[in-house]
Amino acid sequence: MDGRCDWAGPDQIYLDYHDTEWGVPEKDSRALWELLCLEGFQAGLSWITILKRRDGFRDAFQGFDPSVIALWGPQDIERLVLDTRIIRHRGKVEAMIGNARAFQRIEAQEGFAQWIWAHVGGAPVQNRFASMSEVPAQTDISVRLSKNLKKEGFKFCGPTIAYAFMQAAGLVNDHLTGCPRHSEVTRRV
Repeated sequence: MDGRCDWAGPDQIYLDYHDTEWGVPEKDSRALWELLCLEGFQAGLSWITILKRRDGFRDAFQGFDPSVIALWGPQDIERLVLDTRIIRHRGKVEAMIGNARAFQRIEAQEGFAQWIWAHVGGAPVQNRFASMSEVPAQTDISVRLSKNLKKEGFKFCGPTIAYAFMQAAGLVNDHLTGCPRHSEVTRRV
């Protein structure tokens, strides 16, 4: 695909992710939670590291089933910090368990997807950036989302992580205007 966003490549896994997933508005609560979890694990690392281990994460974290993860304890943490298929960061693994519990509370109260999408008024923000240098690392909305996530008990969800999540989940369309996916994602709204 000619003209795709600069960050996508040259690895095929990156190209496929860009061309089929990144920026597509996601409205499923569990899928949103998985993306938020993966973005938290990505903190301090490259996204391709997460993409290459995504299947391992899905297996190790029982398909990102929050009802299972919320019940985990110290033995599960020890098992996971030894699992080479994932990022073996104790703090991030521990955060996943608390994040699962926070997810369950929000899901039961109003629906996680609805709660997340309320931060952008229910529709993706349509940005029109021509170059990667214009794309911010965080915005006022991601700062607010981060604060609200933390207030609900989430960890590893600072404003930059929140913005990367918003980009991945299609809450914002940050495909560059010269990228064919910009208009394709816009049409999906």
